[in-house]
Amino acid sequence: MCACLRLHAGARAAAAALSRAQGPGLGLGLGQGIKAWTCLTYGHRGLPGHVLSHSFGTSAVLRKDFIKDLEDQLNSIKQTALDALPGSSWTPLQTNPNLPPEQADIVIVGGGVMGWSVAYWLKQKERQRGGVKVVVVEKDPTYSRASTVLSAGGIRQQFSLAENILLSLHSAHFMKNINDHLGVLNEEPVDLQFNHSGYLFLASEDVAHIMEDNYKTQRYAGAKVSLLSPTQLKEKFPWINTDGVVLASYGLENEGWFDPWTLLSAFRRKAISMGVIPCSGEVTGFQYKINTVSNREGEQVSLRRISSVRVQMPNSLEYQPVECSIVVNAAGAFSGKVAQMLGIGSGPEDSLAGIPVPVEPRKRYIYVVHCPDGPGLDTPFLIDYSGVYFRREGLGGNYIAGTSPQEDEEPDTTDLEVDHQFFEDKVWPSLAHRVPAFESLKVTSAWAGFYDYNTFDQNGIIGMHPLINNMYFATGFSGHGLQHSPAVGRGLAELIIEGGYKTIDLSALDFRRILCHEPMLERNIV
Repeated sequence: MCACLRLHAGARAAAAALSRAQGPGLGLGLGQGIKAWTCLTYGHRGLPGHVLSHSFGTSAVLRKDFIKDLEDQLNSIKQTALDALPGSSWTPLQTNPNLPPEQADIVIVGGGVMGWSVAYWLKQKERQRGGVKVVVVEKDPTYSRASTVLSAGGIRQQFSLAENILLSLHSAHFMKNINDHLGVLNEEPVDLQFNHSGYLFLASEDVAHIMEDNYKTQRYAGAKVSLLSPTQLKEKFPWINTDGVVLASYGLENEGWFDPWTLLSAFRRKAISMGVIPCSGEVTGFQYKINTVSNREGEQVSLRRISSVRVQMPNSLEYQPVECSIVVNAAGAFSGKVAQMLGIGSGPEDSLAGIPVPVEPRKRYIYVVHCPDGPGLDTPFLIDYSGVYFRREGLGGNYIAGTSPQEDEEPDTTDLEVDHQFFEDKVWPSLAHRVPAFESLKVTSAWAGFYDYNTFDQNGIIGMHPLINNMYFATGFSGHGLQHSPAVGRGLAELIIEGGYKTIDLSALDFRRILCHEPMLERNIV
């Protein structure tokens, strides 16, 4: 009797130990474990056969199968207990499969067209396949608020600065040969729906001299552009009212519009096929080290170096620190806020750390209008000297139109609601004046999107920040980032991988002009 009690006590102790090791909900329960252990122990000690007969039945085959099943379950419990020991890979917590990796070489903040272009070119320029581990973090995986897909989709060479003209020329060449770059084996070819109808800028007497200066710069850079007198303009486009127009500038090639979503998707698809890791999440902070040095004037300067990026998962408290060597800030309209996380702009006003990244969101409206008697298939992307623009949208008398508001009339950026009265007051009068057929147009839909507006000089900011020696910027393009994304992505990848620009010298667009208060004003901002 005492031996039997000791046997049962041992069984309970062993089963309890196994139960604790396996955790709740795994393998056998406590009672089942005791029963199984007891039965096996009895069988091992060779107790009288009638006991086994009562426990397992009279069939030898069934008894053998039952014992084998019990042995398999006990082996499973034993393995679970071993897996839970220190040093094993087992964990009671579920792992989120959408978490970014714990380590990467380069983290790109922002998964718009600029971020994915940089990612693609980084992989193109890596010295061996898989040599550069790139992660792209995008907080809006639906892209419902992304500046890329909410833009008008234009591309032009008619800028005032040589850098912008060259960026457009190189990007246009990339787009015309897009499947040589972004084609993926066994996937559908990329069709940007590139419409080569050109841009048409109209100038009044007050700004005609600027158009002439821009024309000289554009031609010198290699752009195919022609100047038209009012008479020539009317002959080419009879539907235009030339009242007030002194001069016009018309792009002859490499200008027009395309589908923004297709370009973004093509960059993303190709980059992922090359090994870039996409991540849906929001960058909410950085781990960084500070090294204080003295400059030539004796001023103390705090230099930062990022060691990891904190990525917050969508709709969750879960986050993942990603250790990295380089961060690319391609967060568009919100890139200034990303820089603020590193203390940029929070220092004394008269110090380098007190100069913020001058990029902020500016809301722009785009209206879709229908006018059956409007301009035909040869309609260019027209920019009136009033600032109002329009272009054809597909067939059937559809067009998109808009304009940028005055500085003191900038709309609220807390949402993407459309102000329809803005069209009535600021857009339609100029449209109807320039194209009389638009007197009878009808607004069919509208949307709003953000410019990554550079308040300093409305030009892109490209390159490393002088106070953060491993953060590179590609932001502040003020409405022309989409069209320049192929060339900017290549340039930044050259700077990171090869240590300098090889295709287009973009050094004039770095942070030095901001720190030195020397703006490079782009006079052809729409």
